[in-house]
Amino acid sequence: MPIDRRQLGLAGLFALGAAGELLRAAPALAEEDGGLAAAVEALRKAILAADKAQLEALTAPQLSYGHSDGRVQTKAEFIDGVVNRKARVKSLDFPELKLGTAGDAGIARHLYVSESEQDGKTNNVRIGVLAVWQNQDGTWKLLARQGYKLAA
Repeated sequence: MPIDRRQLGLAGLFALGAAGELLRAAPALAEEDGGLAAAVEALRKAILAADKAQLEALTAPQLSYGHSDGRVQTKAEFIDGVVNRKARVKSLDFPELKLGTAGDAGIARHLYVSESEQDGKTNNVRIGVLAVWQNQDGTWKLLARQGYKLAA
């Protein structure tokens, strides 16, 4: 069935209108995460600054923290590793953040991109992360995290 200019124009107007509605709804969706995005950002800043108090506040007692090399740490091991690290972290970013919530559970997927330096050697890390958060008494706490190697 051939499409004439009028039909194409109407379809284009409809698509633009739908896109506009999605863009207007985007801020509302961000607000509906109940502060999960802010918790993820606070964790990123706490890791970068090696802020023990913030790391304690942002993680659940039952934390299972999985690294992309297969190591799994408890809350105490994770915090000790961040606070007493030998490398100087120059930058840490969590790009491509995607969030979802279901009741008191939150899921964050993002990249973990960092640059650090130890003994004059620069180390760049770029891995994927799946993080499970739980809203405990009105505060998001990291409950589980798994880093994974990205496909080449």
